[in-house]
Amino acid sequence: MAGLKRVDTPERTGAPVVRWEPEKCLVKVNPIAAWTDEDVGRYVEERGLARHSFNAAGYVSIGCAPTTRPIAPGEDPRAGRWPESDKTGCGLHL
Repeated sequence: MAGLKRVDTPERTGAPVVRWEPEKCLVKVNPIAAWTDEDVGRYVEERGLARHSFNAAGYVSIGCAPTTRPIAPGEDPRAGRWPESDKTGCGLHL
């Protein structure tokens, strides 16, 4: 299971909901692949789910500690990933 969304990065626009990975001999499922950020927000709100405290601290896209920073108001949500690099993610899910 993964939480990839097609809206996250241009590289993810074709993210499938279900994909077979023969090199790892497993099926990868991205149940929210077609969701927008608004869909996620609505789901959280409707179910009264708690937000992680990192979100309030400006971390809207969280990866590993050395490659993630909080973003400033108005900054692209992925700007906090791999700062000072042209990368937008680790490539783990590509």
